[in-house]
Amino acid sequence: MKRNRSVFFTLFFLLAAVTSAFAQQLPGESKLGEAEAPVSMEQATTQVPQAVAAEKSADLTLSLEECVEMGLNQNPTIIAARKQLMASESSVKSQRGQFGAGMSMSYGYTHSSDQPRSGSTPSAYQDQWGLGINVSQPIFMGFELLSKYQKTKLQRDQSDAQLYNAELVLIRNIQEAFLTLLQGRMEVKSNQDSVARLQSQLGVIQAFYQVGLRPRADVLQAEVELATAEQSLLKANNSVASKTARLNTLLNLPLDKKVDYTGELTYLPFSMTLEQCIVRADKDRPDLRIAMKAVKISEEDVTISESSFYPKLTADFNYNSAGGDPSVSTNRYNYKNRPDSWDVGANVNWNFFNWGETYYDVQKSKETVDKIKADYDNTRLEASYEIKDQLLSLKAAADRIRVGRKSVESGREGYRMEMARYQAQVSTNNDVLNAQSRLSASEAQLIEALSDYQVALARLFVAMGVKNPSLKTS
Repeated sequence: MKRNRSVFFTLFFLLAAVTSAFAQQLPGESKLGEAEAPVSMEQATTQVPQAVAAEKSADLTLSLEECVEMGLNQNPTIIAARKQLMASESSVKSQRGQFGAGMSMSYGYTHSSDQPRSGSTPSAYQDQWGLGINVSQPIFMGFELLSKYQKTKLQRDQSDAQLYNAELVLIRNIQEAFLTLLQGRMEVKSNQDSVARLQSQLGVIQAFYQVGLRPRADVLQAEVELATAEQSLLKANNSVASKTARLNTLLNLPLDKKVDYTGELTYLPFSMTLEQCIVRADKDRPDLRIAMKAVKISEEDVTISESSFYPKLTADFNYNSAGGDPSVSTNRYNYKNRPDSWDVGANVNWNFFNWGETYYDVQKSKETVDKIKADYDNTRLEASYEIKDQLLSLKAAADRIRVGRKSVESGREGYRMEMARYQAQVSTNNDVLNAQSRLSASEAQLIEALSDYQVALARLFVAMGVKNPSLKTS
């Protein structure tokens, strides 16, 4: 009798302890039977576990906008694009110099085997030094110089657009890395919560097993589920470490540098229509500007090819001095011992027949113009498709957020009810574990939807050619 009484009190104590432990609400959960106000899209992020806190020993704290600004200042890809732009600026200045007069100079020494003579009279030094200077000013080069100058200016504009495009690509990569890092941290927290729930469930099952209310198989099943959850937590932690290293790389920071990347995945309403996005892209997308500049450059190449049809006109000034010593200061064989002479004149050079070489070169340049125009049209079509695709991804992610938050609400309530039923001995261990699995899956789906939404938003801004470091939509 005493033994039965002690078993009864033991069982009563265990049930009371278990009931007290699980009477507490899960995070974000309402009490059973209470009406809960609808959750807005803006509040969807409160439905999932928030990212784990960063290490307190972090050397640096960066938000999304600060990450983008640092990347634009330090990333080697952007530095290379800026150097290319500076090279294009120098090329413009170099080509501009072609309009001015060119000056050349020659200086040399000549030894003749015999004394130069005119008849029997010496006419020049046997050892002679000479100096020559030429100044040539282009007057008309068949529009070649002007076209080449315009071409280099277009190439400079193209390099500027390429720099802008490189910045957009880097912004997109940084934002995607940052957002997936936040997603990974939230998944770590979700997995930690899952492990905590399974540990509590294992404690309950062990308590019931010790008093003979549950079989050993339930304990083993709970242990397997807990080990699986711990494996998922380890994978999530490793994924966060990898994503942190990736973000450090994009910011040109040491891989092992401890940085506190602060932020959260939130719903940001986007109201622009497809037509508005396409209009914005036509104005701002750098690849469209690059393609348009390529068309204009090819048109300048046509003019450069056609310049061979025209004569070339230059004005020239020549100065020559010759003497018997390195200073070329005197020459006894010249009038009044003068060593120098000069002349000025104009020259026309016209290659008017070359068996069709120029004609076909022009035809080739014109065909290239048509080809590049077709490439531009294709680039514009692809840009429109990219915008449409990202808008669809954005809408799909928003719909998944709406469905996901309801799924998390239901999953939390279902898990709480199954735990209560299990404590009341009207449910099985499988029911509790299935409810826990459904809750973890619904949290993961909502976290993924929030991440996909902001990633699609980042890609959409890049598709429009818009720099938006903070991803603000208002």
